[in-house]
Amino acid sequence: MKNKAIVRGFLGFPIGVFISYTITIVISLVLAQGYYSPASPELVSQCGSQINAVVLQFILSGLLGAVLGAGSVIWENDDWSFPKQSIIHFVITSLTMLPIAYFSHWMEHTFAGIAGYFIIFLAIYIAIWITLYGVWKHSIKQINDKLKNG
Repeated sequence: MKNKAIVRGFLGFPIGVFISYTITIVISLVLAQGYYSPASPELVSQCGSQINAVVLQFILSGLLGAVLGAGSVIWENDDWSFPKQSIIHFVITSLTMLPIAYFSHWMEHTFAGIAGYFIIFLAIYIAIWITLYGVWKHSIKQINDKLKNG
């Protein structure tokens, strides 16, 4: 399992960067009036230049992808109950996502901004969890039906 986590972490880094920059393209298409905005103005200001902000965001996005990729092995630990897997995965995901979002200025640096970001994060996490739970439940039912009917 450790080797799987390492491999998924290495694969997760470029996936995290790809997702992050896809989001910047979509945001730029919608909000930037024909310009490309690779990082938030607050991050650019904090980093002193756009290139410094882009490099930092690249590293943080890759780190996020690596942790989420490595963390996906949690779902394959058959020694843990499904609730335990879910709680541990949520904790790892939120303890990674929220600080990276904060340092990348993907949220306002106010209590309301942080709380709002967490509520949105939680809603998205729950929606994805419910969807995947339904998919897994359906797959397990199909396997059980095949086993019963031989």
